[in-house]
Amino acid sequence: MNPESVDVTAGLGGFLAFFLLAVALYFLMRNMNVRLRKMAYREEREARAAAGQPAQDSPDSAVDKGDSPEGPDLG
Repeated sequence: MNPESVDVTAGLGGFLAFFLLAVALYFLMRNMNVRLRKMAYREEREARAAAGQPAQDSPDSAVDKGDSPEGPDLG
């Protein structure tokens, strides 16, 4: 057997593992972006409240209605 003629590749398993990691990374980054945006809107709203300006509607309206950022309180 000639060792130079042996071709070793990751194959389908390696491709699937890499693809699943890429998909997981996409969803983690998307979730982090949403959370950071909510935090920025919340800080902006608190700064306006401290300055005495009326609050405007923001994408974080679920928190304004008394629900927690994780979702409505069902208990």
